[in-house]
Amino acid sequence: MLPKRKLGRQGLEVSALGLGCMGMSQSYGVADEAESIATIHRAIDLGVTFLDTAEVYGPFANEELLGRALKDRRAEVVIATKFGMRIEDGKMTGADSRPEHIRDVAEASLRRLGTDHIDLLYQHRVDPEVPIEDVAGAVGDLVREGKVRFFGLSEAGMDNIRRAHAVHPVSALQSEYSLWERNLEGEIIPLLRELGIGLVPYSPLGRGFLTGDAKPAEDYPVDDFRRNDPRFQGDSFAANMQAASVVRDIAEAKDAKPGQIALAWLLHKGDDIVPIPGTKRRSYLEQNVGAAAVRLDAADIQRLDDALRPDLVSGPRYGERGLAMIDR
Repeated sequence: MLPKRKLGRQGLEVSALGLGCMGMSQSYGVADEAESIATIHRAIDLGVTFLDTAEVYGPFANEELLGRALKDRRAEVVIATKFGMRIEDGKMTGADSRPEHIRDVAEASLRRLGTDHIDLLYQHRVDPEVPIEDVAGAVGDLVREGKVRFFGLSEAGMDNIRRAHAVHPVSALQSEYSLWERNLEGEIIPLLRELGIGLVPYSPLGRGFLTGDAKPAEDYPVDDFRRNDPRFQGDSFAANMQAASVVRDIAEAKDAKPGQIALAWLLHKGDDIVPIPGTKRRSYLEQNVGAAAVRLDAADIQRLDDALRPDLVSGPRYGERGLAMIDR
């Protein structure tokens, strides 16, 4: 069974690895509900009890999937979901963190998940039109009512983290962080540790690049996110494959999978870090869980740090629209 880790100073305890559920409903090919539910159940059996979803995944379909999967197992898991997007005609059209909207979304998420409380409620992206103090206050009201247990932010910058935390304690920041994406190391991670906020890295396997199985963008189906990912395109793909070769080399030396090395690197970066690798298949889930048993020494960590420095990874992590929603 996986060990537990604490996120924040408010009492939130979760499995050392979580499960990102988004790909079960969107972005990574055709959905397979039976295998997705089997993967969720297998995760719980292996001790992966921190499950990540959002209203916008689908939209709505992913929360509904979790609700069906957890019908008889709700008490065994910690559910994280997110608010903060405007959804029109089945598509995300922008940010919306007005307090009244937060309440409406939380109530709808509770219904879809089939539960009376959300363990961790994140603001999905900072809304520049709504003061973060109003956001924190709205979530604080839900906490006091027992509908939410803990408050989180996603892809927030330093100023908004500080201001939100001053109104209602932030237990976790979810943000992209991996060997592939190191933008948090200079300022954000030191701030989180100063304030006692945990870090939940999403895309900890570089959207599959760090598993050693990546293909050029054009080789993915049209409904796969990676087809439009700048780091999978053209010259960037070749450069990034070269940068990631050290992950494959270390994996071979340790008789491990490359993805396990990438996750182990994150787990070795601090016990306040809980990655949430996403998968919709039991076989990959089991590989990911195996990362907890991989041991990296200081030389391994340094070699990985040096090989995947930010200046050696080619291309932005999102296209222009995605980057515009990041609060940094």
